[in-house]
Amino acid sequence: MMQPVFFTPGPAALYPTVQGHYEEAFRLSIGSISHRSAQFRKIYQHADEQLRTLFNLPKQNNAILFTGSATEIWERIIMNTVEHECFHLVNGSFSRKFFDFAQELHKYAHAAHKPFGEGFDAADVDVPEYAELICATANETSSGVQMRSQEIHKLKKANKDKFLAVDMVSSAPYTNLDFNLVDTAFFSVQKAFGMPAGLGVWIANEAMLEKAERMKKHEGVIGTYHSLPSLWENYKKFETPETPNVMGIYVLGKVAEDFNRIGVDQIRKETDRKAKALYDFAKKSDRFEAFVENESHRSQTVVVLNCQEAAGTVIQKVKNASGMVVGAGYGKMKETQIRIANFPAVSSEQVEALIQTLNSI
Repeated sequence: MMQPVFFTPGPAALYPTVQGHYEEAFRLSIGSISHRSAQFRKIYQHADEQLRTLFNLPKQNNAILFTGSATEIWERIIMNTVEHECFHLVNGSFSRKFFDFAQELHKYAHAAHKPFGEGFDAADVDVPEYAELICATANETSSGVQMRSQEIHKLKKANKDKFLAVDMVSSAPYTNLDFNLVDTAFFSVQKAFGMPAGLGVWIANEAMLEKAERMKKHEGVIGTYHSLPSLWENYKKFETPETPNVMGIYVLGKVAEDFNRIGVDQIRKETDRKAKALYDFAKKSDRFEAFVENESHRSQTVVVLNCQEAAGTVIQKVKNASGMVVGAGYGKMKETQIRIANFPAVSSEQVEALIQTLNSI
């Protein structure tokens, strides 16, 4: 039986090497090793080294930390860096949830809002004077809207006294961030890294650590095991506060190594080519159209198309015709849109086959 090809935006298609890496992890009994062992420390260090290469991270002043999910990291960032006020760029369901977390944690949360399907440029943004943290989303998974790296960088340059956090959950490693300008960024592995869910990756700098330590000293509530100081203290030994997803960390290091072997610039160019093919198809089609009107705000990693017929019918026809699985629109858009994940796990040939199928059904 042929395996389906997943174009779903998360959980997404497994990267072709992932199964082999897990098989090797089982062969090495990695699922049973102690997170205080020398073997685990080597696994963590390898993942750290490969991710640093992939993201061109500065050699000093930041840490790569592991949590259960990117959703958890929303909470950790707010608890560890915001005493009073934060500011969120909200233009979709996930950027909205980040904002909601801040309110639930009793912070004074400001927000700039854009309609679903519209994006931000730095010139649109007026950051409140007393905000301690700016929260931007590089790729809004729900609506297929991106905020370009250069616009994210402009935000920091105009607000050097504030922390800048970037949600790159459905765009890493495509989003090319300058980590001299970004204080923290995070992602989950079940999207563009093509792995099973259950691991969040948090990149944070020393300035954030210092803020968290000051807050703790003055009786602020910053969390316990997964507070930034706790995670960082263990990171210095390539350990974690508690038993983590050891196999996930092992496989992540191997996938990052695979990406580095290809080269992140090549991955980005290939992503652009595949995205262009999908958007060119939509432009010519009389049955589909790109949802995001502003081309500079169109996501390169999650392509959202409006459908002339019911999205559920389209999804089923595509599956019946080709075994390919595309994602439904998010929330209220479930009946009228499809979302197509354009992650490294899907090849140009598979994207072309999907386009042919969409043309033929």
